[in-house]
This record gives sequence, C-alpha cells and structure tokens, in this order.
Amino acid sequence: MSAGERAFKIVNYLLIIALCLSIILPFLNILALSFNPGKDAERGGIFFWPRIWSLENFEKVFQASNIGTAFAISVFRTFVGTIASVFLTAMAAYALKSKSLPGGKFFMMLIFFTMLFSGGIIPYYMLLKSIHLTNTIWVYIIPSLYSAWNLIIIRTFFQQIHPSLEESARIDGYNDFTIFMRIIMPLSRPVIAVIGLFNAVGHWNDWFTGAFYIREASLRPLSTLLQEMLMSAEAMRDTLSQAAGAKYEMLEKIQITGNSLKMATIIVVVAPIIIIYPFVQKYFAKGIMIGSMKE
Repeated sequence: MSAGERAFKIVNYLLIIALCLSIILPFLNILALSFNPGKDAERGGIFFWPRIWSLENFEKVFQASNIGTAFAISVFRTFVGTIASVFLTAMAAYALKSKSLPGGKFFMMLIFFTMLFSGGIIPYYMLLKSIHLTNTIWVYIIPSLYSAWNLIIIRTFFQQIHPSLEESARIDGYNDFTIFMRIIMPLSRPVIAVIGLFNAVGHWNDWFTGAFYIREASLRPLSTLLQEMLMSAEAMRDTLSQAAGAKYEMLEKIQITGNSLKMATIIVVVAPIIIIYPFVQKYFAKGIMIGSMKE
C-alpha cells in the first residue's frame, strides 16, 4: 500500500473505534448505574463500574404484581406477531415481484404512498375501535402484520433470485405456493432473518400501543408496564420532593426512583434483544445489502 492508502486505512480504523466506543461506553454506564444503589448513585461519580453492587433496582422493577403476565404478553405478541408478519409480508412480496402481475406497478405505488402519508392517531384509533381491536390482545398483532418498507426490501431480494429456478420447478409440476415455500423461502434466509429481527425489536419495545389502545391492565405488555411504573415513580418523587423541601431525610426513601431505576428498566427491556441478536447477526448485513439493491 502507498502512504496515502495506509493513512486512509488508519483514519478508517480510528473512526470505527471511535464509533464503537460511542456505543459501548454509554451502555457500560447504563449497566453500572443499574447495578448501583439509587441513593449512592445520586452522589455521582459512577461511570463504567458500580461503586456498590446491588440488585435493589431490579428488585424494584420486578416488584410489580402483574409483571409475569406482562412478560408473557410481550413474548406472545413478539413471537406470533413476528412470524405472522414475516410470512404474510413475504407472500405479498412474492406476488408483487412478478412482472406479469396485472396492476403490479399500481399496487406498489399504493404501498409506497402509505410510507409518505398517514391518517393520524385519532382516525387510526377510530378505525381500530370500529373493527373491535381496541382492548384486545390482537391490537398488538393485526395492525402491524404488514409494513411497506419491509415488503419493498423482501420484494427486491426476491427479484435477485434467478427466474430459471421457478421455471424448472413449474416444469416439475410445482404450484406457486410450493415454489414459495420450498424454493424462495429457503433461499431468502438472510432477508427473512433481518426482517424478523426488525419485527421482533418493534414488538418487544412497543409501549405506545399498550398505553393508548388498551384499558385492561392485564393486557399490557412488559414495555408499557415498565414505562408506566417509571412514570409513576418519578411523579411520586417530584410530589414528595416539593412537599419535603430541603428535608433530605424524607428524600432518602425515594432516591431509588432516580437514574438507577431508569437504567435498570432499560436493561430489562433490551436484554432479550441483546441475547437474540448474535444468532441473526451473520445474516444482518447480507440481508440488508441484497434487499436494498437491484441490478
């Protein structure tokens, strides 16, 4: 390599290292604060290692009486919603990839239109209520079955598969569904893994649906429950802080509701995704690149 190429390579490595540190160091700080007692964390000075190891923040998080039910609902909606969404979106993408589909370009234009404009929250709520989805567990799954962005990525990936594979399968007597299941889907594991990860993360982290479209506390997912618990704790702390004034001894009892509890909540929410991601990481870059380019 020439001197310029070596310098360019060094700069690239330095930028990559800086980017990695900008991601890793804040996460280590979150982890340290989550394992440090709230009263001690208020003193500051905790960066990447807890000053005092403690699980009291996580105990506070798991004290909620219905956290088991909320966790089960999150697992159910993530598992069922991800599988159903990926399968149905892939089926739609397989149909729309065909150049011989009547009105295919028109349908794609309509799908793309939904990415640019929406009806708003109030009309959306009225629609969900009119079809009796509000306050049911299916409000987490049915409205999110299709995503225009995911459909476009999968469709573009399917278009890269050589048509001769389908032609030979049809000569052997395969119908469209058999071709889709036995040829297209096995060859599309990278993009399926990526879209599956997108869906799973979206379902697991979604607190908005449970907060706005669900009235029954027993139907709220884990992310909504933790968000409500954190807001309630902070509201209580603000109220008691105003009432206590400068009396620190009264505030000592509620210091756990500060940053440490926030960080423990973040860890509880992101931990399952961190555990799952390494299993699909090898497909991630490949699926995105192939699904976003067309020759």
